[in-house]
Amino acid sequence: MQNITPMLARKDERPDDEPRSSLPGGIIGFLSYWCALAIPFLLYGSNTLFFFLYTWPFFLALLPVSVIMGIVYSMLLRGQLLWTLLATVISVICLFWLLFTFLSGW
Repeated sequence: MQNITPMLARKDERPDDEPRSSLPGGIIGFLSYWCALAIPFLLYGSNTLFFFLYTWPFFLALLPVSVIMGIVYSMLLRGQLLWTLLATVISVICLFWLLFTFLSGW
């Protein structure tokens, strides 16, 4: 009888206990913030600039929230970039639009 040591089939994959990087989620959150900021300009034109002149602190406060949301989705979805991108963009746009409509009174 030969002495055989079985090899693991998935030897190159890292274990589930190893932490994943949060940088892609932060970048996705940052980029989705700028996409959400551009939507009112696309819909309402340059008049949005006058609205942002008085309400910019509220919208600036959404920037760290967007980055943290991207990081959280990245960690929860275990680094799957497509689903992280989709969830973060939808959440940030909804949050941005909620604040925009609340402040504008529509």
